Amino acid sequence: MTTFTLDERLQRDGLPIGTLGLCQLRLMNDRRWPWLILIPQRADVSEVFELTPLDQTMLTFETNLVAAGLKKATGAAKINIGALGNIVRQLHVHIVARREGDPNWPGPVWGFGRAEPWPEEDHRAFAASIMENL
Repeated sequence: MTTFTLDERLQRDGLPIGTLGLCQLRLMNDRRWPWLILIPQRADVSEVFELTPLDQTMLTFETNLVAAGLKKATGAAKINIGALGNIVRQLHVHIVARREGDPNWPGPVWGFGRAEPWPEEDHRAFAASIMENL
């Protein structure tokens, strides 16, 4: 059995918030958008259908839990959820809070401008707010 190892790009680009039942929860280090990432802690998985049925159910549950918490914490107009994996193959789910007037609204967050890293104090406060709203 292979051990779960977090892809180095997910580790580099995301700030740890915590661990849920199945997934690591990370904050994308780009303060332009409240942008969370769920990473199922399973080795060698790149597609949702590669998870066991129970893990698929847990991923759905955790995605909905985090999306609802993010919406509550931010008051966002829309929550975008996506699992692309074209560049980073390790299965991960993006959960992004959007609102009119945010950078590139209503276009996608990917590939738009340059990331603006979270200041340490702000990232910790936001992470605490997310955990309170789960």
